[in-house]
Amino acid sequence: MALMAALTDPQNPAAPGPVVGFDLDMTLIDSRPGIRATWVALAERTGTYIDADLVVTRLGPPLTDEMANWFPAERIPAMTDLYREMYPTYAIEPTLPMPGVHETIDAVHAAGGRAIVVTAKYEPNAKLHLSHLGIDADAVVGDLWAEGKGEALREHGASVYVGDHIGDVRGARTARALSVAVPTGPCDADELRAAGADVILTDLTAFPEWLAGYVAERA
Repeated sequence: MALMAALTDPQNPAAPGPVVGFDLDMTLIDSRPGIRATWVALAERTGTYIDADLVVTRLGPPLTDEMANWFPAERIPAMTDLYREMYPTYAIEPTLPMPGVHETIDAVHAAGGRAIVVTAKYEPNAKLHLSHLGIDADAVVGDLWAEGKGEALREHGASVYVGDHIGDVRGARTARALSVAVPTGPCDADELRAAGADVILTDLTAFPEWLAGYVAERA
């Protein structure tokens, strides 16, 4: 089991509950429809063949990693900027909340804790998603992937990190936080377990009950 960070938040030591970090894409939100629409629009704008259906089967890693599958290296910075500029137009409205997301955030707050979103997504676009779907995160940190997420999790004192990708498991372990995994993205339960996830839930609908037990054990 991962070594655990403190249950309380170093930025607010009086807070009685846990700081729980969450990944965004395919953990809190089903962004596949919006991301697909953005890639289709990018292909049309640039005249480049892009298999948008394939792209949305492997969400998680940084945008530049996916760009490298479709554009030469010298074009990746400009195409990344263009994608991010187009994203609010095409991706926000079609994106859906994952089942149980609002109940999950409410459970963290009911336990006196804080919900922190740490994602590889461009931070302004991540905030647009949360605002549009009414997901009440206490902080959002973007542009971080895998082990890079660990620094933000440590800074916020997260004792738990919830994600759908093996990169999220690596981020949790870097932060010495408990890795809670949901196989709602590209990685199945066996992959997540093999990567070192401490807890595997079917999806977020199971999280509030799990959190209640986690907090009770540490009371």
